[in-house]
Amino acid sequence: MADSQAFIPYGRHHIDDKDIDAVIDVLKNQFLTQGAKAPEFEQALCAYTGAKYATAVNSATSGLHVACLALGVGSGDTVWTVPNSFVASANCALYCNAQIDFVDIDPVTRNISIEALQDKLKKAKSRNKLPKVLIPVHFSGVSCDMRAIALLAKEYGFSVIEDAAHGLGGNYLDHKIGSCEFSDITVLSFHPVKSITTAEGGALLTNDAGLDKKAKLIAKHGVTRDPELMEGESEGPWYYQQVALGFNYRMSDLHAALGITQLQKLDDFVTQRRAIVARYNQALNSLPLKLPLPETLSSSAWHLYMIELTDHDRKATYQALHAKGIGVNVHYIPIHLQPYYQQLGFKAGEYPQAEAFYKNALTLPLFPGLTADEQDRVIQALNEVLA
Repeated sequence: MADSQAFIPYGRHHIDDKDIDAVIDVLKNQFLTQGAKAPEFEQALCAYTGAKYATAVNSATSGLHVACLALGVGSGDTVWTVPNSFVASANCALYCNAQIDFVDIDPVTRNISIEALQDKLKKAKSRNKLPKVLIPVHFSGVSCDMRAIALLAKEYGFSVIEDAAHGLGGNYLDHKIGSCEFSDITVLSFHPVKSITTAEGGALLTNDAGLDKKAKLIAKHGVTRDPELMEGESEGPWYYQQVALGFNYRMSDLHAALGITQLQKLDDFVTQRRAIVARYNQALNSLPLKLPLPETLSSSAWHLYMIELTDHDRKATYQALHAKGIGVNVHYIPIHLQPYYQQLGFKAGEYPQAEAFYKNALTLPLFPGLTADEQDRVIQALNEVLA
């Protein structure tokens, strides 16, 4: 590192005494798991997003798996998503023994291309190969065009799972991301660098009571104490039955307690992120870069601030910035380029917009608590490296 200043990561969680006290309270006074905190967190998520039902789980990956299973995804089915996401957005289909396919992105929004989706759906219908589920990803915190997707879902008969791992705290039209106004299910992530954190964790939101019951059953071993779901009579207050094949995907009360206090700060976190983004937009607009859409400033949750280099080598730029203590990152290596997916038959060149974006993308530091001085260091380093 060129100087003795502290390294600035691309993302960092923000924990205060209220968060710590909430976790300590559970350790001292409550059930560590299957107590009151996970249901309380679920209710808080519903109150914030406007969704009717929530199931807290131990990761967004678990949430995506549960969502697919709740919608009946299985052998012989196909799920579509985008290449520019973390592998979990596609792996969830494979967990269900279904096939996966991809839809290219719009180079401007960096989200799923509605034009490419329409074209792929028309071709799939002609071959009787329509998807059972589409998983649009709200990349970097900007919502996909969910109204257009909902209309296509109705026309072509597929279900929609919003991968909102980046999106909590953002808006679409007059709805909070997570409201499920235009989808069957929304999945959230509470990984440490996301909008809020539970250390590890996620949630599944829906407005469908039947999907909610299925999700909760799948996430908790397929075991129930609900007499309505059991076969025969209960043998006593201790009695439970396994009525489906489920998984141990539930969230502990320790994690949920942290989520409750984090959620209370979410709007402030997003306000801080938007202020940082506005400063980046102003300071970087004269550099040889492609910046995020400025019109998304007040609607995105701003999980990530992504720039695209226009006439500089990405690897050299990455290394030069790291040498200056600036922890830029890259999101994401397109899923279809991963060796495992290449073995499934996917090839380079199939999704040119996602590949072009990846080739030039860099993620700049963005998190609540990033100081003006730290951001100035990022801006100065970019000016020096790109001069």
